Amino acid sequence: MVPTYQRALIVGAGSGLSASLARLFSAEGLKVGLAARNVEKLADLAAETGAVVHACDATDPGAVEALFPRLEPALGGSPDVVVYNASGRLRGATVDLDPEAVARALAVSAYGGFLVAQAAARRMLPHRHGAILFTGASASVKGFSGSAPFAMGKFALRGLAQSLARELQPQGIHVAHVVIDGAIRSAARPDPEGRPDATLDPDAIAKGYLALLRQDRSAWTDEIALRPWVETF
Repeated sequence: MVPTYQRALIVGAGSGLSASLARLFSAEGLKVGLAARNVEKLADLAAETGAVVHACDATDPGAVEALFPRLEPALGGSPDVVVYNASGRLRGATVDLDPEAVARALAVSAYGGFLVAQAAARRMLPHRHGAILFTGASASVKGFSGSAPFAMGKFALRGLAQSLARELQPQGIHVAHVVIDGAIRSAARPDPEGRPDATLDPDAIAKGYLALLRQDRSAWTDEIALRPWVETF
């Protein structure tokens, strides 16, 4: 059986992948909620998609718990699709990194994912229905020099997704982790000259998320990796 979804919440929303997800979900008939620390940047996207927007620091337990009841009246109920798309990026040599900045990066990448998933699962479990999707990265599976905090956070998020899949999928909640293995195309980051398709099209990535939601629950995927077709392994 293929579950039917009605309401989507995207946490960590911005102008890239989140915007593509919001447009696609809206086009598919889902009501969309967007959450971010800075919501001013979401005004145009909200107007385009009819999305409901709320400010939320995903690392604050109280803010996350308050987010859902604030969204429910406008969405017509609790979200049955939740996408965690927030990341804490911090670069530099390990010996030079500020410990407090590292803690913040880990909180955004991983702890916030736990808080959002916990709040979502509490609302989905009584209905034995829902989907929780996490956005990963190349750093989810391999660490890079000068980027230890990002790898630490993304490894932790992947572990969270794997644990939740085993815990929640038998109770009707589809949990999946999406490894974005490459740079996402944008106006500020176009394909390099002479290398078409070297980056991932955010609209194409969004279709990968939608494909997860369309899976028959007899064969749910708990992780997919998306990378440019021209990339060598």
